[in-house]
Amino acid sequence: MTTAIVPGTFDPITSGHLDIIQRATHLFDEVVVGVAASKQKHGTGPLFSPRQRVELIQQATAHLSHVRVVSFDILLIDFVKAQKGDVIVKGLRAMTDFEHEFQMAALNGRMNSDVETLFIMAAPEFMYLSSSAVKEIAVLGGPVTGLVPPCVEEALRNGF
Repeated sequence: MTTAIVPGTFDPITSGHLDIIQRATHLFDEVVVGVAASKQKHGTGPLFSPRQRVELIQQATAHLSHVRVVSFDILLIDFVKAQKGDVIVKGLRAMTDFEHEFQMAALNGRMNSDVETLFIMAAPEFMYLSSSAVKEIAVLGGPVTGLVPPCVEEALRNGF
């Protein structure tokens, strides 16, 4: 059985994230969505707590039979080992993603050469989409329909 780890902060999970997770389920026997408990990213704290992010992702992936959602606050490579993962799956949107993700893949490979990193290109309709942009739109009262799963849209509308 091959287990893929799809890690991220997912604050919040977007339609782009969900697309990568769904596509990974076609490639691997089990997909573990690893929710990093990151306290800070890009200068701001998380909008949703790790528990809330796990719950939202569980709701958004409920239709996918072999997906588990687990939060973590250790090195990704240690989380992969703890979950008995074989591969790390990361979505790529643009060259800026590639530079950062390439560096992370190299570092993870150095720490554990048995774990591969697989990159899945974002679908064209999601190449512009980021959690940061969704948060900014939501905080300023803009529409997020289609940018996030319905459960996240509801959570954002209800004052997160």
